[in-house]
Amino acid sequence: MSPDASPTYKVVKIPGDGIGPEIVEATLTVLAAVQQRFGFDIEWTEVKAGGVAIDAYGEAVRDEDLEVMLASDAVFLGAVGGPKWDDPAAKVRPEQGLLKMRKVLGLYANLRPVSVEPSLKESSPLRADLIEGVDLMIVRELTGGIYFGKREETFEGPDGREAYDTMSYTEPEIRRIVELAFGLAQQRRRKLTSVDKANVLANSRLWHAVVDEIAPSYPDVELEHRLVDSTAMSLITKPASFDVIVTGNMFGDILSDEASVLAGSLGMLPSASLGERQTEHGTTGMYEPIHGSSPAKTGLDIANPTATILSAAMMLRWSLGQAAAADAIETAVRTTLDSGTRTKDLMGADGEAKGWVAVGTAAFGEAVASAVTSA
Repeated sequence: MSPDASPTYKVVKIPGDGIGPEIVEATLTVLAAVQQRFGFDIEWTEVKAGGVAIDAYGEAVRDEDLEVMLASDAVFLGAVGGPKWDDPAAKVRPEQGLLKMRKVLGLYANLRPVSVEPSLKESSPLRADLIEGVDLMIVRELTGGIYFGKREETFEGPDGREAYDTMSYTEPEIRRIVELAFGLAQQRRRKLTSVDKANVLANSRLWHAVVDEIAPSYPDVELEHRLVDSTAMSLITKPASFDVIVTGNMFGDILSDEASVLAGSLGMLPSASLGERQTEHGTTGMYEPIHGSSPAKTGLDIANPTATILSAAMMLRWSLGQAAAADAIETAVRTTLDSGTRTKDLMGADGEAKGWVAVGTAAFGEAVASAVTSA
């Protein structure tokens, strides 16, 4: 590439199920604006995963599509799942595609930032004084724990039906996620909360011990250990006390969804799932909103695309090496919300009386794109 040529990045696009195609399309509008402003190109390759892949191919994600993802700089996902594929007895389910992508791509760390935009304080179900200053990062381990442990589906035992799942962690799995979390804490407010259930679970006691062994290498970071149940309570009663939270797969899944209420809507929170593989631009990863496919909102142009748009900003920062462009998207989202433009889920009972304007999915994406262009 010549010095004057625009950089081009290879990104796999997976619109997925439900509202996935709508929120991805709104985000592409924003990305087009930021590409033009900052002078780079994205070469998109679209593949199917989730329910639509089951319908088309009989499997939640194909091996050949995983190969395409492995050759890309990043993967950008809308949402997967829906009632059509919800039968728990089904041999093939959309969520299996997610787990397979994480495993094959080596995506071991899920980053879920949680902050509260000042203009959205009234949208949170919590009192304004409780969410003042909330700015935390949940770091969830993605490739170990109960979701990947040995399991047995329902079978007949001596006392009737049984089933089991096992939660296991190895030292290397714990070490790499905790090292990442300590590094993130160093870049933020230098406080790390490690969450486990060490008073009951053997794998949590290993987790706790490994964290303590790593801590001396980061003397500038304040470490605290918390049990998952007390953490769940404090996330609601004292959310501003947290900086970086690191925890296992299942605990991180639950806590990050709980933390979404702080921001006022599931539609506000992005995520990045990072691997160890480095490209010439950054760290390979998959980017998606933390919410599901919201089938009740599908096709109605009412879904909130903010989380997807902010996930694109994380992709620009972590995988494509375009930090200034990521900052521009985040600023544009804030500008749009501050102007009173928002989707229906953020209007509240008296939004119209306050002069706020409810817009659809596509129109919100266009408003953010306009804010990017006019900055």
